[in-house]
Amino acid sequence: MNLSDRCLLVQLNVSQWTAKKYDKKASKEVTNAHGAATAAGRFNKSLLPMNDKLENIHRKTTLIRTKYYEATLPWGLDGTQMLPTSNYLQFMSDFRKERDEWNILVRNFVDHYDTLKEDAKRILGGLYDPADYPSAVDIRQKFHMDMAVFPVPSADFRVSIASDELSRIQQDVERRVAEAQTNAMKDVWQRLFDRVKHMAEKLADPKAIFRDSMVENAREICALLPRLNFTDDPNLEALRQQVEASLIKHPEALRNDPDLRRDTAAEAKAIMDKMSVFMGGL
Repeated sequence: MNLSDRCLLVQLNVSQWTAKKYDKKASKEVTNAHGAATAAGRFNKSLLPMNDKLENIHRKTTLIRTKYYEATLPWGLDGTQMLPTSNYLQFMSDFRKERDEWNILVRNFVDHYDTLKEDAKRILGGLYDPADYPSAVDIRQKFHMDMAVFPVPSADFRVSIASDELSRIQQDVERRVAEAQTNAMKDVWQRLFDRVKHMAEKLADPKAIFRDSMVENAREICALLPRLNFTDDPNLEALRQQVEASLIKHPEALRNDPDLRRDTAAEAKAIMDKMSVFMGGL
């Protein structure tokens, strides 16, 4: 299988203003007041206290990052992930929707920026320093989000270097790509295994409390796996279908029916045992 035909590389790039600032003067005053050395602590002030408009942007960024890693597989370079082409259209559609909503939150914040600075002046009192704040013109430039897409490297080099060195480079690329493919599929198996293990452990204990999200998380990974299984691993697909058929049940039914809970726990344990056999060979 040629990995470059099945996958792309993606990189989520986000920049945003944190509205946090190290205050050297305040830090010195605090340490002096307690007779401590200057290195004992740092005072980082919030430039826009009691402000939910910026916090909404930060929360949205966290959500987008979470979805980014959920829908992709590890590549090996920090921040760069592997995206199966079978998941590309859904992935980019979801990302563009989330980015559009993020941009709306950014515009809302920028529109109220001057008012928020006036509120900060009142709340911060002597800690307020106008030099800490970007201008109204510059603040929008503090926010940016995009998704870079690259091909998976291949060993097809057309460069003018010595043939023995070129051969070493090609072998290294082939090795790294093979390792990335193996690690990515391990990650896919592990995601399903972790959901099944969580259900097995919770359901096996009749006194254990579980949330509806336990079942919903298993349902979501079952829906996502066909798009992440870029090697078309038939064993993974068979076990995914078994999880979907045997474990995805209404949470209230599992809570209220001890027999159903016990039987579902046993099914989850049996699926775990099957998965362990395959995962031991990955």
